[in-house]
Amino acid sequence: MASMDGKVVLVTGATSGIGLEASVKIARLGADVVMVGRDAKKTEAAVGEVKARSGSTKVRSLLCDFSSQQQIRRLADEVKKLLPRLDVLVNNAGTVSDARRVTEDGIELTFAVDHLGYFLLTSLLLDLLQKSAPSRIVNVASVAHRQGTMDFADLGFAKGYQIMRAYARAKLANVLFTRELAKRLDGKGVTVNCLHPGAVATNIWSGAPWWAKPVLSVAKLFMVTPEKGGDRIVWLATSPDVEGRTGGYYERDALVRPSRLASDDAVASRLWEESRKLVKLA
Repeated sequence: MASMDGKVVLVTGATSGIGLEASVKIARLGADVVMVGRDAKKTEAAVGEVKARSGSTKVRSLLCDFSSQQQIRRLADEVKKLLPRLDVLVNNAGTVSDARRVTEDGIELTFAVDHLGYFLLTSLLLDLLQKSAPSRIVNVASVAHRQGTMDFADLGFAKGYQIMRAYARAKLANVLFTRELAKRLDGKGVTVNCLHPGAVATNIWSGAPWWAKPVLSVAKLFMVTPEKGGDRIVWLATSPDVEGRTGGYYERDALVRPSRLASDDAVASRLWEESRKLVKLA
């Protein structure tokens, strides 16, 4: 990996799992790492762990609950006040829910956090990213996008909600967002790519229904470690191998073709417009 001395990296969903591991590795490369978490005590503890494991003192934190658009806007304001530059934005915060839940903004929880959280924070930080060019955006998606559907008449599954259907749709949205944003940033010195970090044994599936947990406990025996998943984020965020590449979807550090629906430019453009309305961006 390339040295990240003098670089500033923002990692969301950084208090556990692949976000935490990516933070450790990026800090070891010399970057100034800003970890975003939801819970103050947990985030403080995670910062301490990253400092101890990386040997770096250039680690700090900000708080945000990505189910709240108000908090995302506040986070963006804090980032712009705190940071003179932003070289890498890692969008990793995510959730799943066994039952359909709606946020304070009236949006289904998984779609709100896993997609609109990426969309809104990135949109609000684009000026800073462009000012810091060459810079990178890394969106943590999933191979689950291949099972995703996109019904613009019912993005939040008011009918037929299932945990994996909601998750797959949000991850499909991550890939579509990546492709559309790459087009809009063409020639501006900011690359944007997404990845499947591997089937990782993390706490995100603690929200799975009770009947699925025995299956997941067995499945975890065959999953990759959070350290390995974190490595894949770090590679896409820092490696010279992907310098200048944009709009791609990666699995195991290799560019692969996403699903046919994820490659549909018309769907990507429509999703952008619908997302813009849902987060009330001009």
